[in-house]
Amino acid sequence: MEIGTIFLWLALAEHELLLFAGVFLLIGALDELMMDSAWGWLRATGRLSTAKISRVALRDRELSGPAAVFIPAWREEQVIEFTIAYALKAWPQAELRIYVGCYPNDPATIGAVVRIAATDPRVRLVVNSQAGPTTKADCLTRLYCALQADERRSGREFRMVVLHDAEDMVDPAALGLLDQAMDTADFVQLPVLPEPQRDSRWVGSHYCEEFAEAHAKAMPVRSALGAALPAAGVGCAFSRIMLAEIARRAGTISPFSLESLTEDYELGLRTRAAGGQATFLRARGEDGALVATRAYFPGTFQQSVRQKARWVHGISFQGWDRLGWQGGLAEWWMRLRDRRGPFAALVLFAGYLLLLVAALLWPARALGYAAPSQHGQLVNWLLLANFISFGWRAALRFAFTAREYGRAEAARAVLRVPVANLIAILSGRRALFAYVRTLRGAAPRWDKTAHHAHPVAHREGLA
Repeated sequence: MEIGTIFLWLALAEHELLLFAGVFLLIGALDELMMDSAWGWLRATGRLSTAKISRVALRDRELSGPAAVFIPAWREEQVIEFTIAYALKAWPQAELRIYVGCYPNDPATIGAVVRIAATDPRVRLVVNSQAGPTTKADCLTRLYCALQADERRSGREFRMVVLHDAEDMVDPAALGLLDQAMDTADFVQLPVLPEPQRDSRWVGSHYCEEFAEAHAKAMPVRSALGAALPAAGVGCAFSRIMLAEIARRAGTISPFSLESLTEDYELGLRTRAAGGQATFLRARGEDGALVATRAYFPGTFQQSVRQKARWVHGISFQGWDRLGWQGGLAEWWMRLRDRRGPFAALVLFAGYLLLLVAALLWPARALGYAAPSQHGQLVNWLLLANFISFGWRAALRFAFTAREYGRAEAARAVLRVPVANLIAILSGRRALFAYVRTLRGAAPRWDKTAHHAHPVAHREGLA
């Protein structure tokens, strides 16, 4: 094949990629602009606000009824002691019970939990009858069954169940705030704030801007519009009555969907389907800090792709299969946003492939081996609209990140966009392959990420 023919085909590919990526990136930008507009309108009309609370009062607040915290754990011996010990210290309420789910073939995690349980009777170790890892939902189901057994023995039912992960650093004001919110809600979700990582500025820290924007804009808008709220699986509380109702409707022994990889996401949506009241609650203390769950997210590229692939698989593919399309216009819009991950990954891939092809053609055009690009006026306007959109998105990303983490981290957040996009592309691919395997009969498994560092250890100089 002659070199001129090769460049001709590359030019054709460039044009097609430009149209495909440009059109669908613009559609995505319009979707985000609708969300931005809704957020701006709700803020301007006073329907979105961040509550001001007294941290001291909430930390010492007497609970309105027994509260259970569920923590599923598999090979978490390096972080679980920090999580439980800090939670016990931050939440002194006597009616708190922390249920930790472990597996018989994970003696290191069991030993860590036993050491903490020996110092405080509020900790309850629950060992699964099956070897691990099963699924997170299975571990949560075992905890739910243990809670039911305790209720039968005591003759008293718990008021709420709070979900957390083994690597979380809870907020001292969170338990009191959740208990207070349970007076009018069946499900309450608090924000999540990933901790920046000095050792992983470009991968582990990229979660900071994603959660800062999602939990300051998208989730509050979703709550204000009355759409079903997905649970994050951490920093969220469900009324005991609602959990029982979800299990009854599903005809199962627990409200956690054993077949789902994102049982927390489903639990939030099923709360709405069961007629429950859900709210996303943002509050700041006297110090200005947000009441939120903090944790280190995966710090390596491979682990981040793995984690996000599980999210895409569970929310996009399984969510479509298991939850379908329900509700009104706002609900359809939010579910479409939830499930756009695989297609967004394809569009991003096309965009980066376009950059590669353009980079190959640029020197060829400069040397006269390829004809200059000749795009019509419509394509030029398409490019301009996308560039403006990117600038707007970068500005918002900077602003939301700066509010929680400062300007230095916000600047890095903008520079991390290519890394975040590459992770999104590869996680979409991994999720698709995993979903195809389940269609061929493979059972779901807890493809969890490993945790080696904890915010408490770093703050107290123990790491």
